Amino acid sequence: MNENLRQLFPITKEWIYLNHASCSPPPATALEAMNEQLRDVQMNGSLNYHNWVRVKENCRQATAKLLNVRSEQIAFLRNTSDGLSCIANGLTWNAGENIVTFQNEFPSNVYPWRRIRDLFGVELRFCPERNGRIDLDEFCGLTDDKTKVVALSAVQYASGFRADLPKIARAARAVDALFVVDVIQAMGVNPLDAQTDLFDAAAGGFHKWLLSPEGIGFLYLSDRARERIEPTLVGWISALHHEDFGDIEQSFKPGALAWETGTFASSLFYAVEKSLEIFHNFGVVEINRYLLELTDSLCDNLDTRKYEVVSSRLNGEKSPIVCLRNLQGFSAAEVAKILLSKKIFVIPRGDRIRVSPHIYNTKDEIDQLISALP
Repeated sequence: MNENLRQLFPITKEWIYLNHASCSPPPATALEAMNEQLRDVQMNGSLNYHNWVRVKENCRQATAKLLNVRSEQIAFLRNTSDGLSCIANGLTWNAGENIVTFQNEFPSNVYPWRRIRDLFGVELRFCPERNGRIDLDEFCGLTDDKTKVVALSAVQYASGFRADLPKIARAARAVDALFVVDVIQAMGVNPLDAQTDLFDAAAGGFHKWLLSPEGIGFLYLSDRARERIEPTLVGWISALHHEDFGDIEQSFKPGALAWETGTFASSLFYAVEKSLEIFHNFGVVEINRYLLELTDSLCDNLDTRKYEVVSSRLNGEKSPIVCLRNLQGFSAAEVAKILLSKKIFVIPRGDRIRVSPHIYNTKDEIDQLISALP
């Protein structure tokens, strides 16, 4: 861990913050950049509007690089839910088709598909959890020639289980289904590559592992997905030449860009640009290596008489999210409350205590967490 990086996170002066799978504190550089843009508006109005657009495009390129895709395949939205809803609503559905997903998915990756089920008579098939894992053979076995979409998180929010994306993608391709991935719990801390992982579409946001303020999400559409999905939410920026206000019959932009409807909170992109520099400077592979070291240390040094590790720690399945279960009668909420009183911030998820450190956390902080557990 780089000490200069740690100094960018003043939260470390007051807290041992281990809840990055929920919401992350942005680095000081991001806050400074965001305030700089707001001061610009305060002093100059829209004089420097094209600078704001330039920063947004820098963020698009940086986001595309994290997924190894073309920048025009990335659209910025408000959040992950927007992206998944755009995919669900943009497909043409027929009664009798089905969607395959996981029983314990975060609701963002369930509700859009549930709406399609209720509206079009489509079957929604759920694979159950097995001992903190997804049995991928069981999951892929739910697909058939009526499967239109396979939807899954790259990393599960309530277990930390990391899926074998290429295996699922091959099962989806075998029945000509689209593979749609919620990447918010993986982006930045688990290597992702749309070309080798073979997912067709993805959605995510910047406020968790990507260390940015809330308010910006993204949608990725492969060429294969774009052929099947139409934009159902459009606005003036969706147009190919959006500053030509007189041509209202012009085409929409190519790729995913048609899904961007109008203006954004430009200051947020200034923050995102600075936060993403961290991931490109350190590299996601190195960040992942460090975080797995921290979480391995947590799992290896727990008092197994008091706690069990729910999360799979098998190679290829483990992630920077570790979920624990107390074996001596404390609820997850009670454990989180006790730790909070000791200035250690984790979060309950059902009957599990979820721990999610980031690159500026230290092994000493993990040791303090272990000592503080009731």
